[in-house]
Amino acid sequence: MSNRILPLELIDKAIGSPIWILMRGQTELTGILRGFDDYVNLVLDDAVEYSPDPRDKTSIVKKELKAEILLNGNHVAVLVPGGKGPEDSLAARAS
Repeated sequence: MSNRILPLELIDKAIGSPIWILMRGQTELTGILRGFDDYVNLVLDDAVEYSPDPRDKTSIVKKELKAEILLNGNHVAVLVPGGKGPEDSLAARAS
């Protein structure tokens, strides 16, 4: 029998850790995962949002979100527990 881990178990293990989130479209977020539900709605602390500048698609807008935030799970495309974004991500290009 193989060791299997269910998706929600993986997210549960990431609570309290940094997480990198790719949203549908071109928005990315990083932050500390505080909680989630069965619909993968996420609660984040210390979140930073990265998105392309609507006036200049070659530059990235970095927005620090000062409060605890709730992300709608319907808009989440990819979760990377412990991730801060690869070198070619919006997060890396804005740093």
